[in-house]
Amino acid sequence: MSPSGDDHYDPYGNPDSPDGRLTRTRLPDGDGDPYGGGRRTRPTAKPSRSMLTVVSVVVLLIAAIAFANRGGGDGDSDDSSSNGGSSSGSSGGGKDNQAQPTAPTGERPVHGKNEATGIATGFPRTEQGAQSAAANYAVALGSVEMYDRERRHEIVNAVMAPTAAPGVQQALDRTYSADVLKKIGLSKDGKAPDGLNFISRTIPVGTKVTDYSKSAATVEVWSTDLSGFAGEGSKRPVTTDWFTVTLKLSWTGNDWKALTHSLQDGPAPVSGDVPASAADKITQAVEGYGGFTYAR
Repeated sequence: MSPSGDDHYDPYGNPDSPDGRLTRTRLPDGDGDPYGGGRRTRPTAKPSRSMLTVVSVVVLLIAAIAFANRGGGDGDSDDSSSNGGSSSGSSGGGKDNQAQPTAPTGERPVHGKNEATGIATGFPRTEQGAQSAAANYAVALGSVEMYDRERRHEIVNAVMAPTAAPGVQQALDRTYSADVLKKIGLSKDGKAPDGLNFISRTIPVGTKVTDYSKSAATVEVWSTDLSGFAGEGSKRPVTTDWFTVTLKLSWTGNDWKALTHSLQDGPAPVSGDVPASAADKITQAVEGYGGFTYAR
């Protein structure tokens, strides 16, 4: 996505959203009370007969519920697997689908990759396949390679449908113009200044199908990202952002391809209280931890 700073640019033209900070209150460790005294103990007493009766009834109820729930689990599980584990809000009403909307289905999500870009290809013609494609395409369209003109063209040709690619290509070339890159702090070739590392990485958190047929799908990808410059003297430190990418997909040439993509801010959680790492630690982390092939 885009680097942080006063002059903020990304492929979708959206500004950063402000972050908050949450301070957690930690309670005293150990068994003592807040005033330092030890735990008070009560003298032991024999349980009354009425108490034994209540406990016996509760145990019998728990056993009856457990016995009743032993059957019928297989039906919900099979239904969840057959629909690709979709979280699109379909009306199946299965208990497992509601409790575990992002549970893996066990199906192989993808069968190949684009040789030029490494982007996954061969997604199945299912809701699960559409979600997998959308997640991987959101990552590619928010990567640091998008700031390099040649790499950007390869990515667009890999993820967009042939009918949509030329128009998207022209729009993104205007977005990543030399003037824009200069304002961000990059060269016209998308390179960072000496001593600095430019970082842009999108990380999907979840996906949702809002419309689906065998020939078209609309998928929302809730995401966070890392963007900015890591290194000594950076005026645009690496920050995080939260947004939702919406991709309209078409079944084209035996694979899902994107027709359009757009972004809106959020949903954004409150920031935690983990201290920010030094610039060199961020650089080492980004270079040392590779990305994923995302699957629904």
